[in-house]
Amino acid sequence: MAKLYFRYGAMGSSKTANALMVAFNYEEKGLKPLVLKPRIDDRDGEKIIRSRIGLERACEFFEDVFSPDYETTKARLEGYDAVIVDEVQFCEPALLRQMRQLVHELQIPIICYGLRTDFLLQPFPGSYEMCAIADVMQEIKTVCWCGNGATCNTRLDKDGNVMRAGEQVVIGGNESYTSLCYKHYLEGDIGPKMRARFQNG
Repeated sequence: MAKLYFRYGAMGSSKTANALMVAFNYEEKGLKPLVLKPRIDDRDGEKIIRSRIGLERACEFFEDVFSPDYETTKARLEGYDAVIVDEVQFCEPALLRQMRQLVHELQIPIICYGLRTDFLLQPFPGSYEMCAIADVMQEIKTVCWCGNGATCNTRLDKDGNVMRAGEQVVIGGNESYTSLCYKHYLEGDIGPKMRARFQNG
């Protein structure tokens, strides 16, 4: 029986690499996955998904497939064996709400990857929706610089200081974000290696 999955993790936990490997596994078996990302995620260019370790592939925009009209979305998914969505936290909750019914009617898995919370530890609207509708929630784990589990997405200013205010959505990579355990998130301690990187320019 097909299910709706929400696989979440802090930044740097290999969510995108996992999504790309899952898509590859489907194709290796002769199946057809549809890989999507929200249009706002423009770090790697249009219609490209790229992981930190260098894996990449072409994709489509989530908004070009998921429509406010349910039947239109359903028709666009016909012929696919799975749907894989990266950066789901940036997707429109009203469109995500269609997913549970689509999984049931089309009997194809939808596997979504994303952050659960922002740099202030507040849920993204898309992630909040996924927590409500997913059949299966799975954490993709990563570690803080101290070796403990990292669950806090931490935004950094140009000097490497932990930011405590700002807009919820600011697209960025390793130059703007790091993942910390809760203790070091509260202390604003990004660790010696990252501190040295900022100090050395």
